[in-house]
Amino acid sequence: MMTAKRKSRQQRVKALSVGHISTGSPFEAQIGYSRAVVADGWVFVAGTTGYDYARMVMPESIEEQCKNTLATIAKALEEAGSGLDHVVRVNYIVPDKTEWSKCWPITSKAFAHAKPAATMISADLQTTEMKIEIEVTARVPA
Repeated sequence: MMTAKRKSRQQRVKALSVGHISTGSPFEAQIGYSRAVVADGWVFVAGTTGYDYARMVMPESIEEQCKNTLATIAKALEEAGSGLDHVVRVNYIVPDKTEWSKCWPITSKAFAHAKPAATMISADLQTTEMKIEIEVTARVPA
C-alpha cells in the first residue's frame, strides 16, 4: 500500500514531467530544439516563423507569414492540450517595424479571447525572407 507521502511525491513528479512537441520541421533537428515544451501545466512554444509547410515555401507578405505562424503555433498548442485562447504571453519579432501594423488585424483576431501580455521587438531574423517570428507561453487548462 502506498503511503500518503509517497503518493504526494509521485503526483509532484508527474506534474513536473516534461513533454516535447515537434512539427517535423527540418530546422528542429538541425538546430536542436522542440516546437513546444510542455511542463507543469505550461506550454512554451518556440519562436515560430511563417513557413508554409504544406507547400514548402515562405510566403512573401508579412500578413501571410503571420497567418501561417499562428496556424503552426495553434497546432502545437492543440497537441499540448491547450490553444490560442490560453496564451498568457506573446513575443513578436519583426525585422521591419513599419510592417508590424499589417499584422494587427490577424493577431487581434487570434488573441481576442486570451488578450495575452505582449511585446514587439524589432530585430533581424535568421533569413531575410522571414518577416515575423512569434513565440508564446500558454497554460494547459485544468
